Amino acid sequence: MKYTIALLAGDGIGPEVVNQAVKALQAVGDTFGHEFEFEEAVVGAIAIDQTGDPLPEATLDVCKRSNAVLFGAIGDPKYDNNPDAKVRPEQGLLKLRKELGLFTNIRPVKAYETLLDKSPLKKDIIEGTDMVIYRELTGGIYFGEKKLSEDGTVASDLCEYSEAEIERIAHLAFKAARTRKKKVTLVDKANVLESSRLWRRVVTTIAKSYEDVALDFLFVDNAAMQMILNPSQFDVILTENMFGDIISDEGSVIGGSIGLLASASVGNDVAMFEPIHGSFPQGAGKDIANPIASVLSAAMLLAHLGLHEEAATVNKAVERAIEKQIVTSDLNKNSEYGTNSVGDYIANTIANIDEETTRINHENINFGRSTII
Repeated sequence: MKYTIALLAGDGIGPEVVNQAVKALQAVGDTFGHEFEFEEAVVGAIAIDQTGDPLPEATLDVCKRSNAVLFGAIGDPKYDNNPDAKVRPEQGLLKLRKELGLFTNIRPVKAYETLLDKSPLKKDIIEGTDMVIYRELTGGIYFGEKKLSEDGTVASDLCEYSEAEIERIAHLAFKAARTRKKKVTLVDKANVLESSRLWRRVVTTIAKSYEDVALDFLFVDNAAMQMILNPSQFDVILTENMFGDIISDEGSVIGGSIGLLASASVGNDVAMFEPIHGSFPQGAGKDIANPIASVLSAAMLLAHLGLHEEAATVNKAVERAIEKQIVTSDLNKNSEYGTNSVGDYIANTIANIDEETTRINHENINFGRSTII
């Protein structure tokens, strides 16, 4: 099969980690007989520098005619540190989500057995954690009406949701739960917010169509606490835009590095896949960025295309890299491996997934020529 992938590397470490995901997809193509055609386009700060627009129309066109979008990261200190900037890189990402109709963000959070000691949380607390967060992505306070008084002293942001917006993501969350541990937790603030009370009413009604899936509720403040006290209790978390933004980043500490967390943003047509870490401009060009989240995002892309065996192979290759400590310094401070070396190892493992990998040529990995012997 032939697939067209829009490649939006973005800013900072984005190009470096996306390159490793491309290596993994190319290894999948060679191994399983698929052809991936990558079409590059600019977004974020680099797009502003080149065109004055964080999401040029040409980039949007590339995305719309692709089977999927592989995204890196956006952000640059010259915009982050300038509160008066009228055009910002993040505006490009928000517009991209809206234009492509990407109403659901899916973020898996998993504690890998061999990395339990890397988490700031105790091993016995995080062991067995395997959850996925379904965050609504195109509604709520981020997209609501914004007001600022003429004197600049009073501001407001409207949080607004419709039944239809809630229904479409809720169905996806319940369907996902059916393939997992059959539990959905709705995270809201229904004791205070009218929008949360609408979420609770709509989701409760939808749950009646999924009698095999248990539904429970947590206020967002309690949910944030429970993710630290007992994260393994969760299966599928369903929540609105801002709450999802916050708790999914909180979940990133469970695995020991934000560099492990992949995500998918899906709608009715094109879907986008990206690591949840930022652009980390301080690390750009230093070969230190963890590429695993980007590679796992590529695995989610494969699953979205219906290539489930291929996705499982990528996940298995990542697990093997972690088991054998072929990781960047955020996961092992004494590691000799950089971004490219880890990417090379994973790609090579994909091509040799059924072979015994008891011995590794570490010298060749360091030279960017990963070889399994």
